[in-house]
Amino acid sequence: MRLRLNIEYDGTGFKGWARQPGLRTIEGAVGEACDALFPRWSKLAAAGRTDTGVHASGQVCSVTVEGGPPLERMAEALNTVLPADIAVLSAASAPDDFHARYSARSRSYRYVVLNRRERSALEARRALWWPWSLDLDRLVAAAALVVGEHDFRAFTPTETEHHVFARRVSSAQWERRGDHLHFTVTADSFLRHMVRTLVGTMLERGDDGLAELLDGAARSDAGMTAPPFGLSLEHVEY
Repeated sequence: MRLRLNIEYDGTGFKGWARQPGLRTIEGAVGEACDALFPRWSKLAAAGRTDTGVHASGQVCSVTVEGGPPLERMAEALNTVLPADIAVLSAASAPDDFHARYSARSRSYRYVVLNRRERSALEARRALWWPWSLDLDRLVAAAALVVGEHDFRAFTPTETEHHVFARRVSSAQWERRGDHLHFTVTADSFLRHMVRTLVGTMLERGDDGLAELLDGAARSDAGMTAPPFGLSLEHVEY
């Protein structure tokens, strides 16, 4: 049976999604849960291969399984063997050709900035503390420039496995919620560190020079890469 799993996790204690020998990863933990429940399983995949420290409230996984608990108890059974920082929100049967990554039409991420003079102990793993003043109007203008198809090579590491840097962003916006600023962005797919480098560049510069950066500029021309703990994968559209 082909399964679709909707999961959430706190990425703080993981070295990202992808399995790595000797390191704690989301893929490794989900695979160990599958080992505990199913006589045989294969083809585990995720919609977004999140980096070290990045969270997810709307990650989607696909996996083919044989045996195990009945479908209506699948999420509950997986949660009994998963670590506390990963939870399966739902489990459903999927078509045989469903693939969490390749069947996805778009992915949506949120980055949270705590914009006040005092740091927060409770949000140290959930938001980037930015004690300096920010011009929301310039951030909004910058987000508007990001929408559309652009060459995002300035927003991914120079050493990369990607050969195509064009991505189509369908929506991007900044909004203030009290002491917090939220940047939400939806695209067909993302380059490594793309959202975090967009955020870092906009925090440093607003919309200044952003149009030129989106036209295939070098990575060195863009700003900092914001830390991972403010970022979360929120939704995947199929």
